[in-house]
Amino acid sequence: MSAPFADHTPCLHHVSLDDAGAMADVQAFLAKREDSTPFHRPAWLKAVRQGCGQKGYYLVARRVAGICGLLPLTEIRSPLFGKALVSTGFAVDGGIIADDHATRRLLTDHAISDAREQGFPTFELRGGTQPSGEGWSVDDTTYCGFTRPIEADEDAQLKAVPRKQRAEIRKALGGDLTVETGSGQRDRDWHYAVYSQSVRNLGTPVFPKKLFAAMLDGFGEDADILTVLHEGKPVASVLSFYHQGTVLPYWGGGLHTARGLRANELMYFALMTHARSRGCATFDFGRSKTGTGPYSYKKNWGFEPQPLRYASWSADGQARDVNPNSPKYRMMVDLWRKLPLPVANLIGPWIAKGLG
Repeated sequence: MSAPFADHTPCLHHVSLDDAGAMADVQAFLAKREDSTPFHRPAWLKAVRQGCGQKGYYLVARRVAGICGLLPLTEIRSPLFGKALVSTGFAVDGGIIADDHATRRLLTDHAISDAREQGFPTFELRGGTQPSGEGWSVDDTTYCGFTRPIEADEDAQLKAVPRKQRAEIRKALGGDLTVETGSGQRDRDWHYAVYSQSVRNLGTPVFPKKLFAAMLDGFGEDADILTVLHEGKPVASVLSFYHQGTVLPYWGGGLHTARGLRANELMYFALMTHARSRGCATFDFGRSKTGTGPYSYKKNWGFEPQPLRYASWSADGQARDVNPNSPKYRMMVDLWRKLPLPVANLIGPWIAKGLG
């Protein structure tokens, strides 16, 4: 009898986003994994390439039985913030997915080799099992994630929210506000008008409009926009993704008037209702910096913060700094808040597409 075939060491391949067959294999692998996210999907990397001009590819590990691990990578190049190889660009997650430690190690080592060979001084790994060793630093204090189940109906959802925040939601539900959901041009225009003004008010450059369009086009039914209107005009809006029973509100914001109208309260509560109608069971409120206003806001809704771990490797031990709360950016943030919106929307996308 022949000896069984030894299938221990996987083969690793660089896979182009334009290889339709390989992308179909990647999609099939991700569909079977409970630890996959929207940020692992080819649609994400393709939208980043189309919307921000940052190229991406996959490192894919295979054994005889098929894919046993993968790592989505984005090549971030910015004249202001430098270069970095990132998994995954413009995402809060999207690190290594692998069947075993040996495959994770293989993918990690090859990504570092890619970074060295292509002249990227930094390799950033977001999510997944975090590596350790020479050149690596791990941050598990800056960000927290917020996730909890969606309740069975609106009454139960209201009761799951702490009393003080529940009262704000009830006021929003009784106010002069309406909600629209879709992904058409009207929804896209509403979202960008609100989101661009919201981030300008925070002192942050806005992403290119075509990034959001590429995401909506690429994800199809797995992404949409929910907008809250007052007297027919948008005051709060959020672009969300739907992945394996979870809704992820990702790019959202509100105008200054939204606070008094409690439009954000209605926006997120309405999104929970909308996601339930789509069959979602989990609400992922996204990440926030520890101790900030958004961090407290999500706790007020009854979400418990869970520390997120991010790892970065650098040849010289100096990771790039793109945190807007960093002291070196404080003056720039204050200045950006004062820019006229048309100016901010003209300059902002050129800056933001290099943040990654």
